[in-house]
Amino acid sequence: MTENAPQSSAPQSSKEWKLIEKLLQKSLSEQSRSRRWGIFFKLLTFAYLLGLLWVFNPSSWNLNLEEAGEPHTAMVQVMGEIAEDATANANDIGEGLRRAFEAKNAKAVLLNINSPGGSPVQSHMVYKEIRRLRQLHPDKKIYAAITDMGASGAYFIASAADEIYADPSSIVGSIGVISPGFGFTGLMEKLGIERRIVSAGKDKAMLDPFSPVNPEEAEHFQLLLKDVHQQFMQAVKQGRGARLVDDPQIFSGLFWTGAGAQQLGLIDGLASPGQVAREIVQAEKIVDYTTQADPFDQLVSRFGASLSSGAVSAVLKWAARWQ
Repeated sequence: MTENAPQSSAPQSSKEWKLIEKLLQKSLSEQSRSRRWGIFFKLLTFAYLLGLLWVFNPSSWNLNLEEAGEPHTAMVQVMGEIAEDATANANDIGEGLRRAFEAKNAKAVLLNINSPGGSPVQSHMVYKEIRRLRQLHPDKKIYAAITDMGASGAYFIASAADEIYADPSSIVGSIGVISPGFGFTGLMEKLGIERRIVSAGKDKAMLDPFSPVNPEEAEHFQLLLKDVHQQFMQAVKQGRGARLVDDPQIFSGLFWTGAGAQQLGLIDGLASPGQVAREIVQAEKIVDYTTQADPFDQLVSRFGASLSSGAVSAVLKWAARWQ
């Protein structure tokens, strides 16, 4: 009897292990199924948000008007700071302008401007592109309409248009160049901090904010600013011509309301973008040719980096599991 005992316990032990194995397999299968459904719903949510972004994107509606053959005013927006890494950059503005000028059903091009300015290089690039497109399309006029603000580099761009309009309360002008900075030498002396800098080339550390101002370096930098200012003034004079009043304050960096700017010849009249399209171009329907960021970039900017990061992470995890 005692010899048969181990034989009877062995099958019992084997059954228990098989049961445990089945339970583990079932648990793992359910976890895997749950993860797949979780990833599926995350991707579905991401696709839904992309769809919403496309549906509520006005540019996707407007371009249908052009394809339908309706006469319209082709608008390109210059909004916010003008910089290479900003929405208002020379490449995107230029691309929108080219599409607007080439549109067969566009009666004229309208620059919708609300910007405090920015990079003189980016502004000058847009200015030159407008002048080039005007020569290629002499029968299609370009108008600029300033809303809240058209200052500095934004006015640089506007001055390339055939005519400029603004609201009576708009801020217009600021034809000047500035390079702000700080100096910390007094504070460093009070705190007992010693500045140590090593450079090859005696002017490599020019205008270092932690060192006293060097008169020769400051004079050189002032010449650079004057050179850029001269280019700005020449562009405005070329664009506005005899419409400008002979007043040196125009190029002093001052700015005015739209009403004051009209008296100085900086703008041609007082009107909103809608009024320009309706009353001057006589094509009330406006089609926005502004180059838009791709849907993913718009989704990131509208819904936050955290949502984007989560969606991308889900996609990457999904791809890794199915390799």
